[in-house]
Amino acid sequence: MTRIFIDGAAGTTGLDIAERLGGRTDLALITLPDDRRKDPEARREALNTADAVILCLPDDAAREAVALIENPQVKVIDASTAHRVAEGWTYGFAELEPGQREALSVATRISNPGCYPTGFLALVRPLVRAGLVPADWAFTVNATSGYSGGGKAMIAAFEDASSPDATDTAFRIYGLTLAHKHVSEMQQHAGLAFPPLFAPAVARTYRGMIVEVPLQLSAMATTPSARDLRDALATAYEGSALVSVHGDDNPSVLTLEQCAGTDRLELYVFANESTGQARLVAALDNLGKGAGGAAVQNLNLALGFPETLGLTL
Repeated sequence: MTRIFIDGAAGTTGLDIAERLGGRTDLALITLPDDRRKDPEARREALNTADAVILCLPDDAAREAVALIENPQVKVIDASTAHRVAEGWTYGFAELEPGQREALSVATRISNPGCYPTGFLALVRPLVRAGLVPADWAFTVNATSGYSGGGKAMIAAFEDASSPDATDTAFRIYGLTLAHKHVSEMQQHAGLAFPPLFAPAVARTYRGMIVEVPLQLSAMATTPSARDLRDALATAYEGSALVSVHGDDNPSVLTLEQCAGTDRLELYVFANESTGQARLVAALDNLGKGAGGAAVQNLNLALGFPETLGLTL
């Protein structure tokens, strides 16, 4: 029986992953009683006796947890931001690059991608790699998430009227310092010369996410067509069980919740050939392919289980 320890299992992502893994007969979850969840020695023992560890912690706590691991056989999947651009860590987006699944299957340190970067990278990286979109382009990414992406505090703000941060707003933007922690992850793993301008927002719905990258195709020296973009994305994700690229049958409306409750990632190219403009759009669940689902997928790959075991297609 493969032993799994979720450090930070009481948080939103940790609870989601524990629920996904709890019914599996091929895994045994190591759990700590509530009064020992933050005990350093109890955590050290659990971290070093597990076959695989999933970290669902704030960044500093995730780094501390990694430092507590002395057993070289333990595989670590970190769902925090702490190691997404760190040397020695394998980026846990299995579909992003050729050979990435193979790299994850032998990795002992895996950084789970952020939810927003998952949508952005899925759209942009294959186009940059194919030379259709310049790596030095001034990218803008607009994205909206369900409020579960903000963790317990944001969930309380939207659901608990007694919370000091309670709000009845339908939509709010944030990241107004233009220094969001996901930007370096987007730039590095897309292979960009400049950081993208990232405009995140949150809406009054529990889960779901839309990530959009607008492009002025007519201003690019490469002048790619919508067909070029769509074909490149379709080739990049051919055969994927989780990532799909929609063709000419694009819907007239996309909703924030259309992938909620699943681990799918749906990609679209909308374009107006006469104006030379396009809108690249990714739809996903911020708690699915954007968090817990990706962690389970990475766990499966790292341990040699079927990649989509326990996922919702």
